[in-house]
Amino acid sequence: MKFAVKTIENKDAGQIDLDDAVFGVDVRGDVLHRMVHWQLNKRRAGTHKTKDVSEVSGTGKKPHSQKGSGAARAGQKRRPQTKGGGVVFGPVVRSHATGLPKKIRKLALRMALSAKTKGNKLVVIDTDAVKTHKTKPMATAMNGFGFESALIVGGKEIDPNFARATANIPRIDVVPSVGANVYDILRRDTLVLTKDAVSELTERLKG
Repeated sequence: MKFAVKTIENKDAGQIDLDDAVFGVDVRGDVLHRMVHWQLNKRRAGTHKTKDVSEVSGTGKKPHSQKGSGAARAGQKRRPQTKGGGVVFGPVVRSHATGLPKKIRKLALRMALSAKTKGNKLVVIDTDAVKTHKTKPMATAMNGFGFESALIVGGKEIDPNFARATANIPRIDVVPSVGANVYDILRRDTLVLTKDAVSELTERLKG
């Protein structure tokens, strides 16, 4: 499909062909949900931990006689029933990552791109190269597009001036093409791609 290309000043810069196999697929909410679930699970640290009976500091000596004291029988002070004792079935350090086939992950990214295209939430700019690293002119440019929340995807490398200029603008995220992912695309209202990003994402996702 033909798609308009803009400059960073929101002026016309020609057109670009978007591959229907990447930007025009049918969108399924269940596939996007599985992908977001996979991403969020994978990034969990899993460093939560409690101490069980074997790890709690203290003696293993029997605190009192089995019978005759009037107290409940006890084998040691580190037992779970005692204050400061071990925790039963507490959380342990582990990975929360779940499995998802690579084909489904690629399909989900194609669907996320297609969802933005069909929802008129996709903008293609010619380049992310700018002359200055100042935030004010970049903020003015973003306001010219009407962006309140946007993910900007560049080529293999982001222009240093562009990265610095957008760093302090709220709700504007910038990633290279290799960092494009379903969660970040969906969490921002508008998706902005450079022409290099379109080319690289098409090459990465087609077929």
